[in-house]
Amino acid sequence: MQSTIVTLARSAWKGPFIVQIPGLKQAHASGTPIKTYARACTVLPTFVGLKFMVHNGRDFVPVKITEEMIGHKLGEFSPTRKRFTFRKTKNK
Repeated sequence: MQSTIVTLARSAWKGPFIVQIPGLKQAHASGTPIKTYARACTVLPTFVGLKFMVHNGRDFVPVKITEEMIGHKLGEFSPTRKRFTFRKTKNK
């Protein structure tokens, strides 16, 4: 039985899914965050040290790219759902 990462991976001959990101050189130089809606974009080694503002459907979530994030998608680091917690009732 194969693991899910191997069976769901993108084909090697296609390469990683990359979106054209305007202002990448200016972001390296100035350190300003890059706003993007591209949650499916693969994190590349050239992105290390950059700050992205990834849209989660409602607002932009700040994400600082580190070496451990290489190969993952940008959308994995901006959650789209709120955490659910049980609250105590007013009477108890």
